[in-house]
Amino acid sequence: MNFSPISALSPLDGRYAAKLAKLRPLMSEQGYMQRRVQVEVVWFIALSDCGFAEFKPLSPGARTYLLGLFKHFTEADAEAIKVIEKTTNHDVKAVEYWIKSRFEARPELVAAQEFVHFACTSEDINNTSHALQLKYASDLVLLPTLDAIITKLREMAHSFADVAMLSRTHGQTASPTTVGKEIANVVVRLVTAREKIASIKLLAKINGAVGNYNAHLIAWPDFDWEAFARRVVETPEPLGLGLTFQPYSIQIEPHDYMAELFDAVARANTILIDWSRDVWGYVSLGYFKQKLREGEVGSSTMPHKVNPIDFENAEGNLGLANALLRHLSEKLPISRWQRDLSDSTVLRNMGVALGYAALAYQALTAGLNKLEINQGAIAADLDASWEVLAEPIQTVMRRFGLPQPYEQLKKFTRGAPMTRELMQGFIAKLEIPDAEKTRLLALTPGSYIGKAAELARRV
Repeated sequence: MNFSPISALSPLDGRYAAKLAKLRPLMSEQGYMQRRVQVEVVWFIALSDCGFAEFKPLSPGARTYLLGLFKHFTEADAEAIKVIEKTTNHDVKAVEYWIKSRFEARPELVAAQEFVHFACTSEDINNTSHALQLKYASDLVLLPTLDAIITKLREMAHSFADVAMLSRTHGQTASPTTVGKEIANVVVRLVTAREKIASIKLLAKINGAVGNYNAHLIAWPDFDWEAFARRVVETPEPLGLGLTFQPYSIQIEPHDYMAELFDAVARANTILIDWSRDVWGYVSLGYFKQKLREGEVGSSTMPHKVNPIDFENAEGNLGLANALLRHLSEKLPISRWQRDLSDSTVLRNMGVALGYAALAYQALTAGLNKLEINQGAIAADLDASWEVLAEPIQTVMRRFGLPQPYEQLKKFTRGAPMTRELMQGFIAKLEIPDAEKTRLLALTPGSYIGKAAELARRV
C-alpha cells in the first residue's frame, strides 16, 4: 500500500515531511535496519580476525562487499527484510537471514554464514543499533541545528547589546536591561545545554542473552570475549562501532545513558520554550517587528495581522518533544528481571520525539530570521517608565545616610504616573553631594542599564 504525506497519521510524515528529510533516514525503520545490518557485519568481520581455525580471516574483497551492505543500504533492501519478517515474525532474525541471502554466489561467505549473529542475542544487535541511530541523529541533525540557533542568538546579542529595554518582573515595569543582554542570557543557557547533550557517552554491549557471555564461552572457553566485545564496540567505524563499551547488563543495555541524553535534549527544549514565549511577548509589545512575506496571511478575517506563528509552532512542538522525551527517560531504564519487551515499542518512538524537537528548532530559526528590532517602540516604553529610577535614587540615598530612602520613594512613586520632571524635581531636593546629584539628574531609564551592554558583547 502506498501512502502519501496527506494521508499520514503523524504530521511528522505528513504536513511536515519535507522538513524532516535529514532525520528520517536516520531514525526511521529503514534507518534502524541499516544500523542492524552494520552491527551484524562488523561483528562478523571481527570474528574472522579472532584466529579461530573454524573461521579464517576474510579476504579484502569479501570485507569490502560486506561493508557495502550497510554503507549502500537502500529502501529496497529494507523492504526485502520486511518480506522475510512476514515469515520469521522476528525482525532481527529477518536481518540475519537477509544478510545470509546476500552471500549467494560468494563461496567464501557461504562457508562462514553461520558466524552471522554468532553468540548474539537480539538485544546485542538492537542496543548497538539504537546507539548508532542516536549518534548520527545528534551529530548530523540536532546539534548542528542547535548550533545554528546559538549562532543566530549570539549575533543578535552583539548587535543589540546597547539597545536599552524596559524589563518586566512579575509583569510590572522594572530596572532596564538591553535587548542584547536578554538574548545573551539565552545563549549562555543554551550553550551549557548543548554541551551536555554532546558530552553524553553512547553506550553499547554485545555480551549475550543475560550479559555473561554464556554462549560465547561454551564455543571457545579460553578466548577473552569481553575484551573482544569491547574492541568491536569501541573501535572507530567502519571496522568497529565507535561507541562506548557497557560492561554490565542484563539481557538489555540498561538505557541509563538514553535517559540522560533525552533529559539533556529536554532541558535544551525547555530553555527554548522559555525563549519562544518571551519573543512572542516582545512581538506583542511591538519591540520586534516581523519581516513581511508576499502573499502571507496572518488571519482569515483580520487583514492587518502578522502572527508570531513560528514561535508558537516552536513552543507547541517543543512541548510535544518533551512529553515523549520524558516518558522515554522514565520508562527505558526499567526492565522486569533480566528482560521484558515493554521497551521495544517505546524505543521505536525515539525518532518521533527527536522529530518534534528538530521541527521546533527549524521553526524557531525561521522566526528569528524574520525579526526586526523596533527601537522606537522600545524607547517610547522606556520614556513612559521613569518610576524605574526609584531604585537607583533610593540606593544613592542609602549611601549618604538619608532617612528612610526606600519608604520615601515608595510614597512618591507607587500608584502615581512618573515623568522626567517629577523625578528630577525629587532629585533636586536631595541633600547629597552636588556631583552625585548631577549624576542622578543626568540619569534616564535608557541609561540605567548597569553592565548589560558589556555582558551582552562578552557572550
